Amino acid sequence: MTSKTAMPKAFQRVWLASGASSFGDGVYLTALPLLAASLTRDPVLLSVVSAAALLPWLLFGLIGGALVDRWDRRRTMWITDAARGALLLAAVAGVAAGWLGVPLLIALAFLLGIGQILFDTAATSYLPEILNRDQTLLRRANARLRGTMDVLDGFAGPPAGAALFTMGRTFPLITNAVSFLFSSLVIRSLPASPPKPRVAKNSLLKDARAGAAYLFRDPLLLGLSLRPALGNFAFSAGAAVFVLFAQEELHLGPVGYGILLTSEALGGLLGSVLSGWLGKRLGTGGALILTAALLTAAQASIGLTDSAVVVGVGMALRAAGLGATIVLASSVRQSIVPDELMGRVSAASRLMALGTAPVGALFGGWLATVGGLRAPYLIGSVFLALSTLLSLTMTSNRKVEAALEKARLSHETSAESKAGSESGDQAATLAT
Repeated sequence: MTSKTAMPKAFQRVWLASGASSFGDGVYLTALPLLAASLTRDPVLLSVVSAAALLPWLLFGLIGGALVDRWDRRRTMWITDAARGALLLAAVAGVAAGWLGVPLLIALAFLLGIGQILFDTAATSYLPEILNRDQTLLRRANARLRGTMDVLDGFAGPPAGAALFTMGRTFPLITNAVSFLFSSLVIRSLPASPPKPRVAKNSLLKDARAGAAYLFRDPLLLGLSLRPALGNFAFSAGAAVFVLFAQEELHLGPVGYGILLTSEALGGLLGSVLSGWLGKRLGTGGALILTAALLTAAQASIGLTDSAVVVGVGMALRAAGLGATIVLASSVRQSIVPDELMGRVSAASRLMALGTAPVGALFGGWLATVGGLRAPYLIGSVFLALSTLLSLTMTSNRKVEAALEKARLSHETSAESKAGSESGDQAATLAT
């Protein structure tokens, strides 16, 4: 397949919508732990708030993927973002009515997490559809999307979220609601997707199992999913108590806390930008091994220092490794998974990756209670070291290149078969 030099207009709109949502998410995700910490100092309760946003992946992740493969992906995205915007505005009304409390935050995080399942799975499946599964374009598109998310979600959003929080508790929620509604309008303006061919429908559970089975039968896809599963367990263990770590161990206020998150965003942007270069120089498999080792060292450094500067550098390096990993792994997955299974396989992969996060968050809260606020980072680095071993054995350059070549041949065969079928139909029409 020959790559085009310019991205299609449809991607430009997806990029714009993603940027708007990313900024709102950066505001919201920075303000949420600050809001929770203003209500309770209990590490376990704080970890429950963090876990609530990710718990829906455990409960509904596979079903969400099955639904996305049945529904129009563009329509799914704009309706979901509209619903998330309306939910946040309803939460603002609840706060104004005096219902603010940890239970409200847990419920809000849980419901927004359900929306994230549908939107993210649909967006992941929609991208190869508009880019014709071109590996070069997919890597470029994922790098742009990830880089934009790092800038707006991590760089611009955190200080804005901290500043808005000091102005009023509901300001971050309102900002995120506006971002979701804007994203919904932009995605709504995209041209409709071609109708999907009619096939006999199985039950949702059977369709969901088919996606999971495809993932588990493919060693490369399984390796690409197991690594973030270990990583998210480790990251969530630290993230669940990071606001307390920043306040009590590093002695930072809301502004310093936001600056640390900003340093992480800068690292993530760097990783996204360099992902293509790393893939070309080291191969995708080699680059994944390098980033796994970098994540391990960075996580350990955070738990071993008293310096906010060193923590900021460690967070930046960790984010750089994570950003490059996401771009490279996503591009491979989108290139090798058949379109009719893309939603379900993506959901199964995300379930493995995110399903460990709420468990990690709860584990981190418990570790911080019994071992101190540094323990989640030090123990987490052990799990990240295991992910390095996975990269060495399951996602090597040889296995990645073999999978890409197999997918390329399959796609070309399918395209030729479709062209032949259309020619036959036209000939039959002329004959009649």
